[in-house]
Amino acid sequence: MRLRSLVSLAVALTAVFILCAGGLGGILLGGDAAAGCIPAPPASSSPVPSPPVPPTGWPAVGDWDSDQVGNAAAIVTTGARLAVPARGWVIAVATAMQESTLRNLPGGDRDSVGLFQQRPSQGWGAPTQLQDPVYAAEKFFGKLATVSGWHTMPLTDAAQAVQISAYPDAYARWEAPATDLVTAIADATGLPPASLAGCGAVGPWTQPVLAPVGSGFRTAGRPGHDGVDLSAPRGTLIRAASAGTVRAVRCDAVHAGTGAEWGCDRDGDPDLTRGCGWYVDIDHNAGLLTRYCHMDQPPMVTVGQKVSVGQPIGVVGSTGHSSGPHLHYEVHHHGAPSPEGAVDPVPFMAAQGAPLGTPAT
Repeated sequence: MRLRSLVSLAVALTAVFILCAGGLGGILLGGDAAAGCIPAPPASSSPVPSPPVPPTGWPAVGDWDSDQVGNAAAIVTTGARLAVPARGWVIAVATAMQESTLRNLPGGDRDSVGLFQQRPSQGWGAPTQLQDPVYAAEKFFGKLATVSGWHTMPLTDAAQAVQISAYPDAYARWEAPATDLVTAIADATGLPPASLAGCGAVGPWTQPVLAPVGSGFRTAGRPGHDGVDLSAPRGTLIRAASAGTVRAVRCDAVHAGTGAEWGCDRDGDPDLTRGCGWYVDIDHNAGLLTRYCHMDQPPMVTVGQKVSVGQPIGVVGSTGHSSGPHLHYEVHHHGAPSPEGAVDPVPFMAAQGAPLGTPAT
């Protein structure tokens, strides 16, 4: 049985109350996608009760069983009750996927407890409190609200700011599954799932690396330079600039004189080598494409893979036509990887709120 048909009666009154109260109406309905990611205070200080668990339990959704879906639903409905934007629901569910696989664990590393593996010794609450999914979600959202700019951060950075994990990039892999599950729960509760796409599923944007801009786009000295060079040291993590689907993962390095394969198991040369070296192309919403060249080793992603904004995709190197470690970054319109589709990444990224060479505001 579909999630909507099983749950809708149990949650419909709560969903209507939330929307009519205005706490989420302006966030989830109408306006542009970016507006849906901006936190807003509740319109009323009166608490909204969480919807009851369906009498037959929550149905499985994809790879998640009834218990896991129920725990995710507790997180989502708690976020809705607190008037947390939908982007926050996805961040919280993705965090719980990484920390506990959405299981309400009685223990974990050291004194960690519950869905988020929060630690009583770190001030999160008593063990019995932290095994209450609603309480645990309230504590997570409370800490998230103190993180400046969380709604425009890559998911993994926002989650890490709350959790302070030893594996800060681990949360990124859960953005797509979390978005799918939150969408199913939002659909069942009457909240428009389309709004979630504007809060991370197809954006926002982030810098692929934080590094100075070196050689620019189609300068007088390099009119065929269809991107910009970001001067990051070898081994720097490269992140997907926005959510999308990996189109290409290739080694492109040939000898300039003979056309023979140079390979990407060694650095390139500015005179002897042609090509992008190890590179990745990612297709994004609205026909956009980004390219990331000269990676030091085979990329961390595969063709057809869905990636989230900020997800690690490789590390900086100097393969292909390169004089030293850096990231060559390109942006293309109309899904065209050819020079005809290339645009200057500097003004483009500035317009997305993620200016190259500086931290995002």
